[in-house]
Amino acid sequence: MKFLCVECDQQMAFAERALPGDGTLAATFKCPTCGRVVAMLTNPMETQLVASLGVEIGGRTVPAEPFEMVRTFVTDGRPDGQTATPSWSVDAQERLARVPSFVRGMVKRIYADYAKERGITEITPAIMDTARAELGLEGM
Repeated sequence: MKFLCVECDQQMAFAERALPGDGTLAATFKCPTCGRVVAMLTNPMETQLVASLGVEIGGRTVPAEPFEMVRTFVTDGRPDGQTATPSWSVDAQERLARVPSFVRGMVKRIYADYAKERGITEITPAIMDTARAELGLEGM
C-alpha cells in the first residue's frame, strides 16, 4: 500500500511509526514536494493482523537480497522469522485428544501460536494451563 499526495501527484514517503501502547499503531507519511502529512491509525485487531503477517510499516530496515524468499523456502521450508512448530508432549497430546473434534484444530492452533510467540519448543499440560490463564480461556 502506498499513499499519494492528491495536490502534488507524488508518492508520500514514510515519516514515523508509533505504538501508543493501547494495541493500536500509528504511522505518518509526508509528501516530499509540498510537505503535507497524513496519518494512518490501525485498531488493535488490524495491528495484530499486520504483525502476524510479518509486515513492517515503513518498509525494510535491510536491503532486499535476490531471491531471498525462494532461498529461505528451499533451505528450511519457512520464510525468515518464522519458527518451527512446537512439539507436543505425550500428556499434552492425550489432553488435546479429549477436546471435541469440531474445535480441536482451533484449540491446537491457539496453543501452538502461544508457544511460538514465546519461543516454547514443547507444549506440555503445564504450558496449556498457563496459556489458558494468560489468554483468558479458563471458562472454556
